[in-house]
Amino acid sequence: MLLVRIVGVLTAIAIAAGIAAYLFSGEQRYLRLAGRIAKYALIFVLIVLAMMFLERIIAL
Repeated sequence: MLLVRIVGVLTAIAIAAGIAAYLFSGEQRYLRLAGRIAKYALIFVLIVLAMMFLERIIAL
């Protein structure tokens, strides 16, 4: 769980930095980077949650 929290905090910081860089510079690449980071973070969280769900099913 600690790993998920660390990844969550780092992801939030990276997304906020990407959005802030877009607002200051106006370059679309920063916004695309923030979107990609959010997408891969969501995939990571879904995989972790699926593994936790499967662990509970197997433990029964």
